[in-house]
Amino acid sequence: MFRGASADAYAATAGALTGAGDAGTVGRELFGVADLLRAEPALRRVMTDASIDGDAKAGLLREVLAGKVSELALAVVTIAVGQRWTNGRDLADALERLGVVSVVTSAGGDAGRLEDELFAFGQVVKDNPGLRDALSDPARSRDDKSRLLADLLGDKVLPATVALVQQSLSGSYRTVGVALADYQKVAAEVRGQGVATVRVARPLSDADRQRLADALSRNYGREIHLNVVVDPEVIGGIRVETGDDVIDGTVSSRLDEARRRLAG
Repeated sequence: MFRGASADAYAATAGALTGAGDAGTVGRELFGVADLLRAEPALRRVMTDASIDGDAKAGLLREVLAGKVSELALAVVTIAVGQRWTNGRDLADALERLGVVSVVTSAGGDAGRLEDELFAFGQVVKDNPGLRDALSDPARSRDDKSRLLADLLGDKVLPATVALVQQSLSGSYRTVGVALADYQKVAAEVRGQGVATVRVARPLSDADRQRLADALSRNYGREIHLNVVVDPEVIGGIRVETGDDVIDGTVSSRLDEARRRLAG
C-alpha cells in the first residue's frame, strides 16, 4: 500500500500498536485522527512537513488531541508524525490502516467471523442499488449515512464489524464497497491469511469448502479464507479468485471458449 519513505514510516509506526490498551477504542480513535487530518489540510501539512521539528509537532498534537484520545493512540500518532512521508495523504491513510488493524485485533477469536461479516455486508451493498446510491449520495451527511448503517446492522454483527462499516463512510476509498473489501484483506493479513473469492452455482457443503480451503492453502503456503458467492450465472463448476490469480472452471466459461473457437 505504501512506497518509499512512507513504507518505512508505516512499519515504524505500526510497532507502537504492541502496547497495552483497548484495541477497539484505539482503533476508533485512530480513525478519528485520520478523519481530522483529511478535514484540516493546514494541520496535515504541518504534521507531514519534514522541516518542522518532531517535538514541536508532538506538542501541537497534544494540544489538539488533549482529552480526546487515549495515551496509546496519542503515542502512535506522535510516532507517525515524527516519520518522513512520501506525500501528505499517506499519514492519514496509515493511521486509518492501523486503526483497522486495532479494530480487527479487538475481535480476538471472532476475527474469522469479522471477515465473513465484512464480506457479507459488502455483497449487500453491491446487490442493493438503492442502498449503494444512498451511501454514495453527496447530498446526505455522513451522520445521516451512519444512522442508516446503524439501523441496518443493529446488534446482528460484531462491534468490530460496526466500527469498520462506519469507517467505510470516511471517503478515503472510492466507494464503501471498495473500503470494505480492503478492510477484509487487512483482517486476513492480521491473521496471516490470504483471501479467495469462490463463485459457484450452488452452496458448497462444509466438506467441499474445507477441501477447497486446504488445497488453496497448500498451493499458496498459508491459510486461505474463503468468500463463497452463489452466482446463478456460473451454471456449474467453480471460479476461484485469489489476488490476481484466477482459476476458472465454470461451465459458462467453457461454453464461451467453445463459442470463440467456433467463431474463429
